[in-house]
Amino acid sequence: MTRAPANLLAVRTLLLSHLNVDPNVVRPEDLEPAEVGIVGDPSHRGGYHCGSDRVVANDYSVVESSRDSSGLTLDAAALDVGTFQVSAGGRAHNLYTFSTWCVAECVAGAPDTGDLREIIYSPDGAVVRRWDRLGKRSTGDSSHLFHTHFSFFRDSIKANRDQTPLFRRYLTSIGLLEDDMSAAAESQIANLYSAMFYGGPSMGRSVDPDGSGPQSASNSVVAKLDYLMLRVDALGVALTNLANRDFTNEEAIIAGVLAGLTPEKIAAALPPTIAKDVADEMARRLAA
Repeated sequence: MTRAPANLLAVRTLLLSHLNVDPNVVRPEDLEPAEVGIVGDPSHRGGYHCGSDRVVANDYSVVESSRDSSGLTLDAAALDVGTFQVSAGGRAHNLYTFSTWCVAECVAGAPDTGDLREIIYSPDGAVVRRWDRLGKRSTGDSSHLFHTHFSFFRDSIKANRDQTPLFRRYLTSIGLLEDDMSAAAESQIANLYSAMFYGGPSMGRSVDPDGSGPQSASNSVVAKLDYLMLRVDALGVALTNLANRDFTNEEAIIAGVLAGLTPEKIAAALPPTIAKDVADEMARRLAA
């Protein structure tokens, strides 16, 4: 029996969550559950609304692409979206603006449209058009004046690939859904702020930047930077003090040099005039 796959059910749930404004009342302005279909009715044979138990000979939804023939299962691979009207960002949005937006994204080659085979739609409720990735068809029947048909390559359904990104982008673009990137950025900023000033269990050991001073121990980034700068300043003072000290001990150096010299080497190293003076001084000392 043909079944509705999980990834298309997720798209259905997403659209109804934001376009069925009043879920407790059936009204023309809302996208109602009965207007978002995946599996064709029991008499439906052939096409992307059917799984392997309902396809027909030379079914275009199977034979025209290897992505379809290799992905054929009992799962349907299509989604119908009915009429709706919502206001967001000071503008009205409906099935026709939704459909033309989706087609424009497909024509532009947006990455999240790569699994769409075709869209049968009306841009204005007066004419029916068809965007076909394979370029094989350009028309559709008049029922598409009131609903838009999305066909997905069957291999993407078989792989249970997420098909919500395109529709999330649409809801975000009209202001019904928060921008995922903005939400992520806000979360990252909040985490960075917390780390900077408050730290946390993942921030390592606490430090006390000024010892017994007014600052308390913390593992925040600011505390650790203060701690580091104070230690760098202290290291700078210590290095300056070392640079100003005289580590030369002349007497020790002379004693070390003389200890390694024989009398003959000392005599040979002295200039004649100095040697005479040294000899006279040594004679005087010995005589005394």
